[in-house]
Amino acid sequence: MSNTAASALASDQVIDITTTGRQTGQPRRIEIWYHRVDGKYYITGTPGRRSWYANLVAHPEFVFHLKQSATADLAATARPVTDPAEREKVLGAILGSLSGLADAPGREPAAWLASSPLVEVTFDR
Repeated sequence: MSNTAASALASDQVIDITTTGRQTGQPRRIEIWYHRVDGKYYITGTPGRRSWYANLVAHPEFVFHLKQSATADLAATARPVTDPAEREKVLGAILGSLSGLADAPGREPAAWLASSPLVEVTFDR
């Protein structure tokens, strides 16, 4: 990974991801936020079902597109985070950084823990 990409990963928040459709096999690109927790990278979303998450569960390989301070397409793999203790730790850190959003109606921490999609991202070398 280049120094420019590493610097962007440390400072940016908004990216695009391209997943493989779980049913169609076609590429699907969306804009999403990513988060850094304890030196690891995660993608999550508000509670509920998300197509991007279902796609990553079916096909964990995807492209992580940097687009803010740098432009780069990084090959990555998603690991769904399902262990309750790990979810609590990671989502607690993420929610703590999202001032106001986590406390909006229907977005209480318990709802996030129960039904928010959450994946850890690792970058292919």
